[in-house]
Amino acid sequence: MSDMRSAAGRGDGVPERTGSRASAGAAVMQYELRGVRVVVMHGAYDQHSIPPLEEALAAAARDCSLVVLDASGVRFADSSLLNLMLRTRRVVALRLAAPPPQLQRLLEITGADAVLDTRATVEEAVGA
Repeated sequence: MSDMRSAAGRGDGVPERTGSRASAGAAVMQYELRGVRVVVMHGAYDQHSIPPLEEALAAAARDCSLVVLDASGVRFADSSLLNLMLRTRRVVALRLAAPPPQLQRLLEITGADAVLDTRATVEEAVGA
């Protein structure tokens, strides 16, 4: 996996691939957009694939006051992802962007949609 990095805080919008432990079927990248850290999820998330995302969110929470979690590339998510999002929102302002129907349904079934700030797009989440 190639390692693309942008200077922290530069806000140049160049994706930064985080961690070399991205599990098969899941990948995490992050970048800054107008001073907001955007963490991008791709693939399937369960207890085995969640650690790189957990590390990326923890780093983003240390560096920024607002984190946008781009879920548009999520193919599968279970309670491991739900738990991580709920824990993350306790330490930083978290906005979930573009959740696919399966993830949106998980949020609705569990009632997490009432506590997670969800937006239709990354642009909307950053600009809100």
